[in-house]
Amino acid sequence: MTDTHIVTIDRHIIDEERNRPGASGAFSNLLTDIALAAKVISRQVNMAGLVDILGRVGHRNVQGEPVQKLDVFAQDVIYRAMDHTGHLCCMVSEELEDWVPIPEKFPAGEYILLFDPLDGSSNIDVNVSIGTIFSLQRKVTEHERGSLEDCLQPGRRQLAAGYVVYGSSTMLVYTTGRGVHGFTLDPSIGEFILSHEDIRIPQPPSRYYSVNEAYASRWSPGMQRLVEDLKRSRGGEFSSRYIGSLVADFHRTLLRGGIFMYPGDQKHPSGKLRLLYEASPLAFIAEEAGGRASDGTGDILDIQPTELHQRTPLFIGSTDLVDRAEEFLAND
Repeated sequence: MTDTHIVTIDRHIIDEERNRPGASGAFSNLLTDIALAAKVISRQVNMAGLVDILGRVGHRNVQGEPVQKLDVFAQDVIYRAMDHTGHLCCMVSEELEDWVPIPEKFPAGEYILLFDPLDGSSNIDVNVSIGTIFSLQRKVTEHERGSLEDCLQPGRRQLAAGYVVYGSSTMLVYTTGRGVHGFTLDPSIGEFILSHEDIRIPQPPSRYYSVNEAYASRWSPGMQRLVEDLKRSRGGEFSSRYIGSLVADFHRTLLRGGIFMYPGDQKHPSGKLRLLYEASPLAFIAEEAGGRASDGTGDILDIQPTELHQRTPLFIGSTDLVDRAEEFLAND
């Protein structure tokens, strides 16, 4: 007999809520709204070659990066899916210079959404996997519509984090601190279906490392020694796997093991990845899956942010390999 037991993301979120005494439902509604936004973005990404939505819009975002048309679309979809629900007090986005309070015409809630609407958007025109990253935190001040202090919280205070990868299939992966679960979008019914329950980074890990070696000449001596050590590691060489899209590279690392690295270098001593809405959400997921994330000296989740768009080096994946990276970098 065919197994017809199907768990949608909505059902999974409701089941999670039932296991939390005193839950109001607001948090569950937020996750459901994020999933809806992901469906809309996925549809447009899949249609990108057929409609006038490829290419740049002609200006740069707060990071100084060229803005793609799909960046603008994804930002607008997520903002409009979340601004009126009454569950958020403010939002932080990669595409916007400042934090954004919920408009006065809508009720405000107790949560903060931090997100990168379309990570890896420079790959859009060449059909490489891209993604959305998000994080949810609880307000810590008395400001009705949030404040900068509410947004600048260390990663350990995240209530939920996740990402969506738009590739050969669209997959949403999230954690609320009780394991990591993955859902694949079934376009025939328009639902995210549980496909990867309780994801764990494989132990022992696959022998993969992921880093952009084009920048090797700008790396510190410790970083250069680390990669050379991986290449000649006892028991067989590690293989290099690098896509150049953060969500896609992390997704592979989460499912296969190994380590993804984006170190600081001579040109960017503090790294290039953003702490609040890239590194911290992925670090939360990695730890819940039995892995680890570091800036090269300590856990990403313990860093106290001082700026909304603060950057950080990132070493993430299998715990033993992240520990190994810290050992080599300690000598710099």
